[in-house]
Amino acid sequence: MIVRARTVVTMDGPPIENGAVAVSGNRIVDVGRFDDIKTRNAGNTVDLGEQVLLPGLINAHCHLDYTCLRGKIPPQKSFTEWIRAINAEKATLSPRDYIASINEGFAEAKRFGTTTIANLTVFPELIPQIQPAVRTCWFAELIDIRAPEFANELVDSAIESLGRARPELVLSEAEGGAPLGLAPHALFTASKDLFRRCEEIAQREHILLTTHLAESREEMEMFRHASGPLYEFINSIGRPMDDCGSKTPLELFLDLIGSGGSPNRPRAIEVNRPYLSWIVAHLNELTESDFELLERSNSKFHVVHCPRSHNYFGHSPFAFDRLRSFGFNICLGTDSLASNESLSLFTEMREFQKEFPSVSAEEIFQMVTVNPARALRYENALGQIRPGFGADLIAVPCSTSTDIFEQILAFKDPVDWVLAGKDQSQML
Repeated sequence: MIVRARTVVTMDGPPIENGAVAVSGNRIVDVGRFDDIKTRNAGNTVDLGEQVLLPGLINAHCHLDYTCLRGKIPPQKSFTEWIRAINAEKATLSPRDYIASINEGFAEAKRFGTTTIANLTVFPELIPQIQPAVRTCWFAELIDIRAPEFANELVDSAIESLGRARPELVLSEAEGGAPLGLAPHALFTASKDLFRRCEEIAQREHILLTTHLAESREEMEMFRHASGPLYEFINSIGRPMDDCGSKTPLELFLDLIGSGGSPNRPRAIEVNRPYLSWIVAHLNELTESDFELLERSNSKFHVVHCPRSHNYFGHSPFAFDRLRSFGFNICLGTDSLASNESLSLFTEMREFQKEFPSVSAEEIFQMVTVNPARALRYENALGQIRPGFGADLIAVPCSTSTDIFEQILAFKDPVDWVLAGKDQSQML
Protein backbone atom coordinates (compact mmCIF):
# COMPACT_ATOMS: atom_id res chain seq x y z
CA MET A 1 0.00 0.00 0.00
CA ILE A 2 0.92 3.68 -0.23
CA VAL A 3 0.60 5.90 2.84
CA ARG A 4 0.25 9.61 2.08
CA ALA A 5 0.55 12.44 4.62
CA ARG A 6 0.85 16.20 4.62
CA THR A 7 4.44 15.81 5.87
CA VAL A 8 6.73 12.79 6.15
CA VAL A 9 9.48 13.11 8.75
CA THR A 10 12.01 10.49 7.70
CA MET A 11 14.88 11.26 10.15
CA ASP A 12 17.01 10.59 7.06
CA GLY A 13 16.88 14.05 5.54
CA PRO A 14 14.55 17.06 5.57
CA PRO A 15 10.80 16.53 6.05
CA ILE A 16 8.92 15.81 2.82
CA GLU A 17 5.85 17.92 2.15
CA ASN A 18 2.93 16.08 0.54
CA GLY A 19 4.97 12.95 1.09
CA ALA A 20 4.25 9.26 0.87
CA VAL A 21 5.67 5.90 1.85
CA ALA A 22 5.21 2.70 -0.12
CA VAL A 23 4.96 -0.43 2.04
CA SER A 24 5.19 -4.05 1.00
CA GLY A 25 4.67 -6.66 3.69
CA ASN A 26 6.44 -5.36 6.77
CA ARG A 27 9.00 -3.32 4.82
CA ILE A 28 9.26 0.21 3.48
CA VAL A 29 10.06 0.02 -0.24
CA ASP A 30 9.93 3.67 -1.34
CA VAL A 31 9.81 7.16 0.18
CA GLY A 32 9.28 10.54 -1.49
CA ARG A 33 6.72 13.02 -2.73
CA PHE A 34 3.25 11.54 -3.17
CA ASP A 35 3.06 12.08 -6.94
CA ASP A 36 6.39 10.35 -7.47
CA ILE A 37 5.59 7.45 -5.14
CA LYS A 38 2.22 6.86 -6.83
CA THR A 39 3.90 6.83 -10.24
CA ARG A 40 6.53 4.30 -9.18
CA ASN A 41 4.39 2.00 -7.01
CA ALA A 42 1.10 0.13 -7.23
CA GLY A 43 -1.24 -0.50 -4.32
CA ASN A 44 -4.10 1.03 -2.39
CA THR A 45 -3.56 4.52 -1.00
CA VAL A 46 -4.16 5.38 2.65
CA ASP A 47 -4.47 9.18 2.81
CA LEU A 48 -3.79 10.47 6.32
CA GLY A 49 -4.77 14.02 5.41
CA GLU A 50 -3.34 16.86 7.49
CA GLN A 51 -1.04 14.66 9.55
CA VAL A 52 2.68 14.14 9.87
CA LEU A 53 3.96 10.61 9.28
CA LEU A 54 6.74 9.58 11.69
CA PRO A 55 8.94 6.59 12.45
CA GLY A 56 7.43 4.56 15.28
CA LEU A 57 8.85 5.54 18.66
CA ILE A 58 11.35 3.35 20.53
CA ASN A 59 11.30 3.10 24.33
CA ALA A 60 14.88 2.31 25.38
CA HIS A 61 14.17 1.40 29.01
CA CYS A 62 10.95 0.05 30.47
CA HIS A 63 9.69 -2.39 33.12
CA LEU A 64 6.22 -3.49 32.04
CA ASP A 65 6.11 -5.95 34.96
CA TYR A 66 5.01 -2.99 37.08
CA THR A 67 2.33 -1.38 34.91
CA CYS A 68 -0.15 -2.50 37.58
CA LEU A 69 1.65 -0.40 40.21
CA ARG A 70 0.69 2.93 38.65
CA GLY A 71 -0.12 5.39 41.44
CA LYS A 72 0.45 2.86 44.22
CA ILE A 73 3.78 4.16 45.49
CA PRO A 74 3.89 7.88 46.31
CA PRO A 75 7.34 9.53 46.30
CA GLN A 76 9.34 8.24 49.27
CA LYS A 77 11.81 9.94 51.59
CA SER A 78 14.68 8.01 50.04
CA PHE A 79 15.49 5.68 47.16
CA THR A 80 15.92 2.88 49.70
CA GLU A 81 12.44 3.44 51.06
CA TRP A 82 11.10 3.18 47.51
CA ILE A 83 12.88 -0.18 47.12
CA ARG A 84 11.19 -1.38 50.30
CA ALA A 85 7.83 -0.10 49.05
CA ILE A 86 8.02 -1.78 45.65
CA ASN A 87 9.20 -5.03 47.24
CA ALA A 88 6.10 -4.97 49.46
CA GLU A 89 3.85 -4.42 46.44
CA LYS A 90 5.56 -7.16 44.43
CA ALA A 91 5.02 -9.65 47.26
CA THR A 92 1.25 -9.42 46.63
CA LEU A 93 1.44 -10.19 42.90
CA SER A 94 0.96 -13.55 41.22
CA PRO A 95 2.29 -14.71 37.82
CA ARG A 96 -1.17 -14.03 36.40
CA ASP A 97 -0.97 -10.46 37.72
CA TYR A 98 2.37 -9.95 36.01
CA ILE A 99 1.12 -11.31 32.70
CA ALA A 100 -1.87 -8.97 32.81
CA SER A 101 0.39 -6.07 33.80
CA ILE A 102 2.82 -6.64 30.94
CA ASN A 103 0.05 -7.00 28.35
CA GLU A 104 -1.63 -3.85 29.64
CA GLY A 105 1.68 -2.02 29.35
CA PHE A 106 2.20 -3.11 25.75
CA ALA A 107 -1.27 -1.89 24.80
CA GLU A 108 -0.75 1.48 26.48
CA ALA A 109 2.67 1.99 24.91
CA LYS A 110 1.22 1.36 21.46
CA ARG A 111 -1.62 3.82 22.10
CA PHE A 112 1.06 6.47 22.62
CA GLY A 113 2.91 5.65 19.40
CA THR A 114 5.61 3.31 20.68
CA THR A 115 6.30 0.50 18.23
CA THR A 116 9.46 -0.98 19.81
CA ILE A 117 10.18 -1.49 23.52
CA ALA A 118 13.30 -2.55 25.36
CA ASN A 119 11.51 -4.31 28.19
CA LEU A 120 13.21 -5.64 31.32
CA THR A 121 11.37 -8.46 33.04
CA VAL A 122 12.19 -10.28 36.25
CA PHE A 123 10.18 -13.24 34.96
CA PRO A 124 11.57 -14.32 31.58
CA GLU A 125 9.83 -17.67 32.06
CA LEU A 126 6.52 -15.87 31.50
CA ILE A 127 7.49 -14.54 28.07
CA PRO A 128 5.86 -17.38 26.09
CA GLN A 129 2.53 -16.43 27.69
CA ILE A 130 2.80 -12.76 26.70
CA GLN A 131 1.26 -11.29 23.55
CA PRO A 132 3.23 -8.12 22.75
CA ALA A 133 1.36 -5.50 20.76
CA VAL A 134 4.65 -4.09 19.42
CA ARG A 135 8.17 -5.20 18.58
CA THR A 136 10.01 -6.17 21.73
CA CYS A 137 13.59 -6.51 22.81
CA TRP A 138 13.28 -8.71 25.90
CA PHE A 139 15.83 -8.35 28.69
CA ALA A 140 15.97 -10.85 31.55
CA GLU A 141 16.53 -8.76 34.69
CA LEU A 142 18.84 -10.67 37.03
CA ILE A 143 19.42 -10.32 40.78
CA ASP A 144 21.58 -12.73 42.78
CA ILE A 145 22.10 -10.73 45.95
CA ARG A 146 20.84 -13.57 48.17
CA ALA A 147 22.59 -16.40 46.30
CA PRO A 148 25.64 -15.16 44.36
CA GLU A 149 27.06 -18.68 44.26
CA PHE A 150 24.36 -19.54 41.70
CA ALA A 151 25.14 -16.70 39.28
CA ASN A 152 25.96 -19.02 36.39
CA GLU A 153 22.83 -21.09 36.85
CA LEU A 154 20.70 -17.94 37.03
CA VAL A 155 22.04 -16.63 33.73
CA ASP A 156 21.77 -19.99 31.99
CA SER A 157 18.16 -20.36 33.11
CA ALA A 158 17.36 -16.86 31.83
CA ILE A 159 18.89 -17.65 28.45
CA GLU A 160 16.78 -20.78 28.21
CA SER A 161 13.63 -18.78 28.98
CA LEU A 162 14.53 -16.04 26.51
CA GLY A 163 15.01 -18.69 23.87
CA ARG A 164 11.35 -19.56 24.18
CA ALA A 165 10.24 -16.02 23.26
CA ARG A 166 7.76 -16.17 20.39
CA PRO A 167 9.95 -15.52 17.33
CA GLU A 168 7.24 -13.81 15.30
CA LEU A 169 6.97 -11.08 17.94
CA VAL A 170 10.61 -10.05 18.10
CA LEU A 171 12.98 -8.63 15.56
CA SER A 172 15.43 -11.22 14.30
CA GLU A 173 19.18 -10.81 14.16
CA ALA A 174 18.87 -11.13 10.39
CA GLU A 175 17.07 -7.76 10.49
CA GLY A 176 20.21 -6.16 11.88
CA GLY A 177 19.98 -6.35 15.65
CA ALA A 178 19.50 -8.52 18.69
CA PRO A 179 15.98 -9.20 19.98
CA LEU A 180 17.09 -10.49 23.37
CA GLY A 181 19.33 -9.36 26.19
CA LEU A 182 20.55 -9.80 29.75
CA ALA A 183 20.13 -7.21 32.48
CA PRO A 184 22.14 -7.68 35.66
CA HIS A 185 20.05 -5.29 37.73
CA ALA A 186 22.64 -3.05 39.38
CA LEU A 187 26.01 -3.17 41.09
CA PHE A 188 24.36 -3.42 44.50
CA THR A 189 22.08 -6.35 43.60
CA ALA A 190 24.13 -8.32 41.05
CA SER A 191 27.43 -9.98 41.88
CA LYS A 192 30.66 -9.57 39.95
CA ASP A 193 30.31 -13.16 38.77
CA LEU A 194 26.84 -12.38 37.46
CA PHE A 195 28.10 -9.42 35.42
CA ARG A 196 30.97 -11.49 34.06
CA ARG A 197 28.73 -14.41 33.14
CA CYS A 198 26.35 -12.06 31.35
CA GLU A 199 29.23 -10.68 29.31
CA GLU A 200 30.44 -14.17 28.43
CA ILE A 201 26.98 -15.15 27.19
CA ALA A 202 26.49 -11.85 25.37
CA GLN A 203 29.72 -12.32 23.46
CA ARG A 204 28.85 -15.91 22.59
CA GLU A 205 25.21 -15.33 21.67
CA HIS A 206 25.54 -11.78 20.28
CA ILE A 207 22.83 -10.46 22.58
CA LEU A 208 22.33 -7.13 24.32
CA LEU A 209 23.38 -6.03 27.79
CA THR A 210 21.83 -3.40 30.04
CA THR A 211 22.02 -2.36 33.69
CA HIS A 212 21.07 0.43 36.10
CA LEU A 213 24.11 2.50 37.09
CA ALA A 214 24.81 5.50 39.31
CA GLU A 215 21.08 6.10 39.66
CA SER A 216 20.83 7.64 43.13
CA ARG A 217 22.81 9.62 45.68
CA GLU A 218 22.45 6.65 48.02
CA GLU A 219 24.18 4.39 45.51
CA MET A 220 27.11 6.83 45.36
CA GLU A 221 27.16 7.06 49.16
CA MET A 222 27.14 3.27 49.47
CA PHE A 223 30.04 2.57 47.16
CA ARG A 224 32.22 5.62 47.73
CA HIS A 225 31.76 6.07 51.46
CA ALA A 226 30.41 2.73 52.73
CA SER A 227 27.54 4.51 54.44
CA GLY A 228 23.94 5.62 54.03
CA PRO A 229 20.51 3.98 53.97
CA LEU A 230 21.17 1.87 50.85
CA TYR A 231 24.43 0.59 52.33
CA GLU A 232 22.68 -0.37 55.57
CA PHE A 233 19.77 -2.02 53.74
CA ILE A 234 21.94 -4.04 51.36
CA ASN A 235 24.33 -5.01 54.15
CA SER A 236 21.41 -6.31 56.21
CA ILE A 237 20.52 -8.71 53.39
CA GLY A 238 23.97 -10.27 53.63
CA ARG A 239 25.69 -8.94 50.51
CA PRO A 240 29.50 -8.81 50.78
CA MET A 241 30.42 -5.13 51.13
CA ASP A 242 34.14 -5.30 50.42
CA ASP A 243 33.70 -3.22 47.24
CA CYS A 244 32.33 -0.27 49.25
CA GLY A 245 34.29 2.63 50.67
CA SER A 246 36.56 3.86 47.90
CA LYS A 247 35.37 3.86 44.27
CA THR A 248 32.37 5.43 42.57
CA PRO A 249 29.72 3.23 40.93
CA LEU A 250 31.05 4.19 37.51
CA GLU A 251 34.63 3.27 38.44
CA LEU A 252 33.50 -0.11 39.72
CA PHE A 253 31.46 -0.72 36.59
CA LEU A 254 34.30 0.16 34.23
CA ASP A 255 36.68 -2.05 36.18
CA LEU A 256 34.20 -4.89 36.04
CA ILE A 257 32.90 -4.95 32.48
CA GLY A 258 34.62 -6.11 29.34
CA SER A 259 35.58 -4.04 26.36
CA GLY A 260 32.19 -2.63 25.41
CA GLY A 261 32.44 0.73 27.14
CA SER A 262 35.44 0.50 29.41
CA PRO A 263 38.27 3.01 28.93
CA ASN A 264 40.47 0.55 30.81
CA ARG A 265 40.70 -1.91 27.91
CA PRO A 266 42.92 -1.52 24.82
CA ARG A 267 41.19 -0.59 21.59
CA ALA A 268 42.53 -3.69 19.83
CA ILE A 269 40.47 -5.90 22.10
CA GLU A 270 37.35 -3.83 21.51
CA VAL A 271 37.56 -4.39 17.77
CA ASN A 272 37.44 -8.12 18.38
CA ARG A 273 34.45 -7.90 20.75
CA PRO A 274 31.93 -5.67 18.95
CA TYR A 275 28.86 -7.05 20.68
CA LEU A 276 29.71 -5.98 24.22
CA SER A 277 28.35 -2.46 24.14
CA TRP A 278 26.26 -1.82 27.23
CA ILE A 279 23.02 0.14 27.49
CA VAL A 280 23.28 2.01 30.79
CA ALA A 281 20.14 3.39 32.43
CA HIS A 282 20.27 6.60 34.45
CA LEU A 283 23.93 7.58 35.10
CA ASN A 284 22.83 10.46 37.33
CA GLU A 285 25.55 10.46 40.00
CA LEU A 286 28.96 11.28 38.54
CA THR A 287 32.03 12.92 40.05
CA GLU A 288 34.63 15.00 38.25
CA SER A 289 36.91 11.98 38.19
CA ASP A 290 34.06 10.03 36.59
CA PHE A 291 33.73 12.63 33.86
CA GLU A 292 37.47 12.42 33.22
CA LEU A 293 37.16 8.65 32.81
CA LEU A 294 34.26 9.04 30.41
CA GLU A 295 36.02 11.70 28.36
CA ARG A 296 39.08 9.45 27.92
CA SER A 297 36.99 6.43 26.95
CA ASN A 298 37.73 5.04 23.50
CA SER A 299 34.35 3.38 23.19
CA LYS A 300 31.05 4.72 24.44
CA PHE A 301 28.21 2.76 25.95
CA HIS A 302 24.66 3.90 25.34
CA VAL A 303 22.87 5.95 28.01
CA VAL A 304 19.12 6.02 28.72
CA HIS A 305 17.59 8.93 30.58
CA CYS A 306 14.04 8.62 31.99
CA PRO A 307 12.98 12.25 32.65
CA ARG A 308 9.74 11.77 34.60
CA SER A 309 11.01 8.89 36.71
CA HIS A 310 14.12 11.00 37.37
CA ASN A 311 11.94 13.83 38.66
CA TYR A 312 9.82 11.45 40.74
CA PHE A 313 12.91 10.41 42.68
CA GLY A 314 14.46 13.88 42.81
CA HIS A 315 17.80 12.62 41.50
CA SER A 316 20.75 14.90 40.82
CA PRO A 317 20.57 16.75 37.48
CA PHE A 318 21.27 14.56 34.48
CA ALA A 319 24.56 15.62 32.83
CA PHE A 320 23.22 15.61 29.29
CA ASP A 321 25.45 18.34 27.87
CA ARG A 322 28.68 16.79 29.11
CA LEU A 323 27.76 13.26 28.13
CA ARG A 324 26.72 14.42 24.67
CA SER A 325 29.96 16.36 24.26
CA PHE A 326 31.88 13.15 25.03
CA GLY A 327 30.07 11.34 22.23
CA PHE A 328 27.68 9.14 24.20
CA ASN A 329 24.53 7.96 22.45
CA ILE A 330 21.68 9.24 24.64
CA CYS A 331 18.18 7.80 24.46
CA LEU A 332 14.93 8.31 26.36
CA GLY A 333 12.83 5.75 28.22
CA THR A 334 9.82 5.74 30.50
CA ASP A 335 11.11 3.42 33.24
CA SER A 336 8.23 1.70 35.06
CA LEU A 337 4.84 2.94 36.23
CA ALA A 338 6.01 2.35 39.80
CA SER A 339 7.75 5.73 39.34
CA ASN A 340 5.86 7.27 36.42
CA GLU A 341 2.31 8.13 35.36
CA SER A 342 2.15 6.80 31.81
CA LEU A 343 4.14 5.11 29.06
CA SER A 344 4.02 8.11 26.72
CA LEU A 345 7.34 8.98 25.10
CA PHE A 346 5.77 12.24 23.88
CA THR A 347 5.44 13.29 27.51
CA GLU A 348 9.02 12.18 28.20
CA MET A 349 10.21 14.39 25.35
CA ARG A 350 8.35 17.40 26.72
CA GLU A 351 9.74 16.79 30.19
CA PHE A 352 13.25 16.59 28.76
CA GLN A 353 12.65 19.83 26.87
CA LYS A 354 11.70 21.58 30.10
CA GLU A 355 14.95 20.42 31.66
CA PHE A 356 17.10 21.23 28.61
CA PRO A 357 15.36 24.06 26.69
CA SER A 358 18.42 24.77 24.54
CA VAL A 359 18.28 21.32 22.93
CA SER A 360 16.41 21.40 19.63
CA ALA A 361 13.12 19.53 19.28
CA GLU A 362 14.63 17.58 16.38
CA GLU A 363 17.51 16.34 18.53
CA ILE A 364 15.07 15.33 21.27
CA PHE A 365 13.03 13.39 18.71
CA GLN A 366 16.20 11.56 17.70
CA MET A 367 16.37 10.25 21.29
CA VAL A 368 13.20 8.20 20.74
CA THR A 369 13.94 7.11 17.17
CA VAL A 370 17.44 7.09 15.69
CA ASN A 371 19.40 6.88 18.95
CA PRO A 372 17.58 3.93 20.57
CA ALA A 373 17.60 2.08 17.24
CA ARG A 374 21.37 2.35 17.36
CA ALA A 375 21.50 1.22 20.99
CA LEU A 376 19.43 -1.86 20.18
CA ARG A 377 21.53 -2.53 17.05
CA TYR A 378 18.67 -1.74 14.70
CA GLU A 379 20.21 1.35 13.11
CA ASN A 380 19.74 -0.36 9.72
CA ALA A 381 16.17 -1.44 10.38
CA LEU A 382 14.30 0.99 12.64
CA GLY A 383 14.15 4.62 13.76
CA GLN A 384 13.97 6.14 10.27
CA ILE A 385 11.66 6.05 7.27
CA ARG A 386 13.91 4.59 4.59
CA PRO A 387 13.62 1.91 1.90
CA GLY A 388 14.45 -1.47 3.38
CA PHE A 389 13.58 -0.44 6.94
CA GLY A 390 10.79 -1.96 9.01
CA ALA A 391 7.37 -0.45 8.33
CA ASP A 392 6.90 0.95 11.84
CA LEU A 393 4.99 4.19 11.29
CA ILE A 394 2.75 6.53 13.28
CA ALA A 395 0.84 9.68 12.39
CA VAL A 396 -0.08 12.75 14.43
CA PRO A 397 -1.86 16.01 13.47
CA CYS A 398 0.24 18.88 12.13
CA SER A 399 -0.09 22.38 10.70
CA THR A 400 2.22 24.83 8.94
CA SER A 401 2.16 27.42 11.72
CA THR A 402 5.15 26.21 13.75
CA ASP A 403 8.28 24.08 13.49
CA ILE A 404 7.30 20.51 12.65
CA PHE A 405 9.43 19.00 15.43
CA GLU A 406 7.97 21.38 18.01
CA GLN A 407 4.53 20.23 16.90
CA ILE A 408 5.57 16.61 17.37
CA LEU A 409 6.76 17.22 20.92
CA ALA A 410 3.59 19.15 21.74
CA PHE A 411 1.32 16.24 20.84
CA LYS A 412 -0.51 15.04 23.98
CA ASP A 413 -3.18 12.59 22.87
CA PRO A 414 -3.22 8.90 22.06
CA VAL A 415 -1.99 8.25 18.52
CA ASP A 416 -4.85 7.68 16.06
CA TRP A 417 -2.90 5.78 13.42
CA VAL A 418 -0.20 3.16 13.99
CA LEU A 419 1.38 0.76 11.53
CA ALA A 420 3.62 -1.74 13.29
CA GLY A 421 5.88 -3.73 11.03
CA LYS A 422 4.52 -7.06 12.25
CA ASP A 423 0.88 -6.01 11.80
CA GLN A 424 -1.48 -4.58 9.21
CA SER A 425 -2.52 -0.93 9.31
CA GLN A 426 -5.05 -0.20 11.94
CA MET A 427 -6.92 2.75 13.39
CA LEU A 428 -6.66 2.49 17.14
